[in-house]
Amino acid sequence: MAEARGASARPSVSVILPIYNAAAYAEEALRSLLGQTLRDIEVICVDDGSTDGTGDLLNTLAEEDDRIVVVSKANGGAGSARNAGLDVARGEYLSILDIDDFFESNMLECALNAARADDLDVLVFRSDELYPATGERKSIPWTIHEDLLPERRPFAGTDVPRDIFKLFVGWSWDKLIRASFVREHGLRFQEIRTTNDMLFVFSAVVRAERIGIIEDVLVHHRKDVGSLSVTREKSWGCFYEALTALGEQLRSWSLYERFEQDYLNYCVHAALWNVRTLAEPTRTLLTQRLADEWFDALGVPAHDEAYYYSKGEYEEFLRIYDPGRYRRRSWKAAPRKALRRAKRLLKSSAVKGGR
Repeated sequence: MAEARGASARPSVSVILPIYNAAAYAEEALRSLLGQTLRDIEVICVDDGSTDGTGDLLNTLAEEDDRIVVVSKANGGAGSARNAGLDVARGEYLSILDIDDFFESNMLECALNAARADDLDVLVFRSDELYPATGERKSIPWTIHEDLLPERRPFAGTDVPRDIFKLFVGWSWDKLIRASFVREHGLRFQEIRTTNDMLFVFSAVVRAERIGIIEDVLVHHRKDVGSLSVTREKSWGCFYEALTALGEQLRSWSLYERFEQDYLNYCVHAALWNVRTLAEPTRTLLTQRLADEWFDALGVPAHDEAYYYSKGEYEEFLRIYDPGRYRRRSWKAAPRKALRRAKRLLKSSAVKGGR
């Protein structure tokens, strides 16, 4: 059930916030957003079945500022909550954020001005990581891979020459997206525990006709122990559900052939990242499932090494999928590696001897 307050005029930006049991910090975050230099906004707070008084707090704040829209629903996870926000959003553009992050006061104004200036479907801006316990901020330049950007600006998803799914990260909070574009293509979040934004974000990127970037760092992503993103052992298969759904979406849009190589490369990349970052015994469970079922289901083994952009990732894939072949390749490569190492040592010794 949604409750909307205030004027009926269409806001420039709809901010969508999935919220669950955030009574301890929701007020600070909301006042930060309401203090944005861009005043023409609505802040859609989706209370996802909180049990700690968050709902009462949100309703109290909504009485103070009619730009707050409160949506109350049964607990269904962040993907479900974001979809509930999409259903009531009235803004020209959408900003889909996490309530525990920190935002520059001009974030929405800066992003909106850039999006309007180039009539963008999708705008991507810079972010960094913030560690609240120490106050340290860490640069994360890999959120936009400049080496993969097309020369033309703004650009369409189909202009990206290769590796489109590594161009940006598949999260929503460093992007501003045109609402009519989202509705035109029926973009939705997956209602799964984690990785629920990958389908939405990557679908938007491949379908967008006008994508732009700005270099301003506008959001500071909180890094805490204990969040959903660092307890993936409870939902270690969600990334596979997201990859499968993305492949099905590409096929439904007749875009699979155009992006197949990028997609399969990203499947390998995402699978290996999960293997590397999960704790035991989940890591072993995932490795076995990839070897027995998931790599085959995704279509990864149908192509040889030359098809894959990263030789290192292909080697890791082989180690999981076909250990015997991996060992044979390693044995053959060992003499060549030893020879290269010997040459480097000889060259180093010669340089030192000549000093």
